[in-house]
Amino acid sequence: MFDLDLWKEIVSALKKNRVRSFMTAFGVFWGIFMLVIMSGAGRALENGVMDGIKAFASNSAFFWTERTSKPYKGFQRGRRWNYKNSDIEYIRANISDVEYLSPRLFGGRSNNGNNTIRGKKTGAFNVYGDYPDFYKIDPWTPIKGRLLNEIDILQNRKVCIIGERVEEVMFNDDENPIGKYLKVNGVYFQVVGVVHPETNINIGGGRKKETIMIPFSTMQKTYNHGDVVHFFSVTSKPGVPVSKIEKQLSALLKKRHSIAPDDLQAVGSFNIEVEWKKYKGLFAGIQILTWIVGIGTLLAGVIGVSNIMLVIIKERTKEIGIQRAIGATPGNVIKHIVAESVFLTVLAGFIGLTLGVGLLELLNMALQAGPQDDMFLRRPEISFTMASVALSVLVVAGIFAGLIPAKRAVSIKPIDAIRDE
Repeated sequence: MFDLDLWKEIVSALKKNRVRSFMTAFGVFWGIFMLVIMSGAGRALENGVMDGIKAFASNSAFFWTERTSKPYKGFQRGRRWNYKNSDIEYIRANISDVEYLSPRLFGGRSNNGNNTIRGKKTGAFNVYGDYPDFYKIDPWTPIKGRLLNEIDILQNRKVCIIGERVEEVMFNDDENPIGKYLKVNGVYFQVVGVVHPETNINIGGGRKKETIMIPFSTMQKTYNHGDVVHFFSVTSKPGVPVSKIEKQLSALLKKRHSIAPDDLQAVGSFNIEVEWKKYKGLFAGIQILTWIVGIGTLLAGVIGVSNIMLVIIKERTKEIGIQRAIGATPGNVIKHIVAESVFLTVLAGFIGLTLGVGLLELLNMALQAGPQDDMFLRRPEISFTMASVALSVLVVAGIFAGLIPAKRAVSIKPIDAIRDE
């Protein structure tokens, strides 16, 4: 296969009809090019989504209340109800597999109009009342100052931490917001931290950078929420599926608040563990679909190579007959034809692979030059393993593409081949 004269002859044969050689190779080039691009795009989408949620506790679940859908113990269907402060300790006492438990209050949404004032500046932001444990479930990183802590809760401090966008809107560029005051829904709070979200998931909706968080206990007392809790976030202990906690906690809350056990609507819940598996399954499906489409396109190109090789064999029937007559063995003829097919296939595939990887790299550079937050496409790439597999598939496909024409060539008797016109 490494005979120099053989490879010179192959190159010479391909040069004789450059247009046909190009059109033959283009199908293989396009197949491997599209395989690389589709796989890289799928990986970019996966990286974008997973980067946005990987810091989020994957063993977490979230609970809120809905109207009841069934009458129970004298209560009518459609009853509104709320969680209570006493539920916090009751859950901890009765579900031993809970690791972190954090209640939350919703104090306003950014789409409800301006709710924050500082001097002449106003803004519309999401306002939440939180416990410090919430940041162990949904991580936030302090850029300036600190996060909320237990002392803030115990002393009902009128302090807040703000997202980066809140700082941009409410403070000047050269101004340090730490220690300054914001009037949120009519009450002044001292800013003790500017924070950056580590995930794109926002429990409660809205853009995370447009968020103001104050101590849970402070919000209850300041805005007269009594002992109402709007929302619970929980995580399970290591080794315990959060789905188990979700079922236990849902049943516990129904029993405690006189809700029918078979009422599937009253307790709303969201399980990150389940969603994580859905994402994994989705992206695995995308990769499989990419391979199916890419390999299908590649096989179409290889079939084209095989068909063209049959035409070439027909044109060179007399030449092959002469080679056989002067001593060329069937093995020599097969080797020559298969080598020509493999050369054409691998060359076209390598060019497609190189251009595909180059295009992904250019796209990656363009994405890195833009804003990284809220980006759904990140690091379009293909693995070395995938590139190796693709090249291996090309070699095997090239061999099979040449075998059928090669067998056709050696099946012709030399004397009949020489007589062929």
